[in-house]
Amino acid sequence: MTFSDASLQALNEFLEDKSYIEGTSASKSDAVVFKAVGQEPKDEFPHAARWYRHIAAQDLAALPGSEKELASFSFAQTAPAAAEEEDDDDIDLFGSDEEADEEAERVKQQRLAEYHAKKAKKPAVIAKSMVTLDVKPWDDTTDLDEMEKAVRSIEMDGLLWGTSKRVPVAFGVNMLRIACVVEDDKVSTDSLQELIADFEDYVQSSDVFAFAKI
Repeated sequence: MTFSDASLQALNEFLEDKSYIEGTSASKSDAVVFKAVGQEPKDEFPHAARWYRHIAAQDLAALPGSEKELASFSFAQTAPAAAEEEDDDDIDLFGSDEEADEEAERVKQQRLAEYHAKKAKKPAVIAKSMVTLDVKPWDDTTDLDEMEKAVRSIEMDGLLWGTSKRVPVAFGVNMLRIACVVEDDKVSTDSLQELIADFEDYVQSSDVFAFAKI
């Protein structure tokens, strides 16, 4: 935040016979005031400008001491009096809070707009699952090739059939183990199994052998 001229004048007078805000060496107090001043004072404030250039060469984070409120420093308390002597009631010691709030709100809204614009460009993530089904025939006389053709004939938006194989069950009976990828919002395993069950000539039942999110 940039000081008003009245505040800079008070700071300049304060530093006329001092090198630092407090004590005989640079401290966190200098860092607090330095950040509040915001930019090098004009030539009409030579003492403040000299101090500002000196502090600018320091590592602010490494300065000793603790940070204080800006208003606690003596020069800050004398600035309003100077402003009254000049009969200028409109001078704000540390700038206008209202203007600062408006600027902060403007920056906030700009960042929100940039965030939403960036988010809108990202493609929506489609939740998918890998499902492996065990489709069981009636007996060893069931034609598994025809059964598989029937199962693969099921077409749904969000359904993609994958690999398959024959798996022994018992007494020479094999079942069809077939994989598919489904979009979770469009295809449920229950509805898929109901459609498979409609092929009554081939299918006795079906079970979910494996299910995994991808």
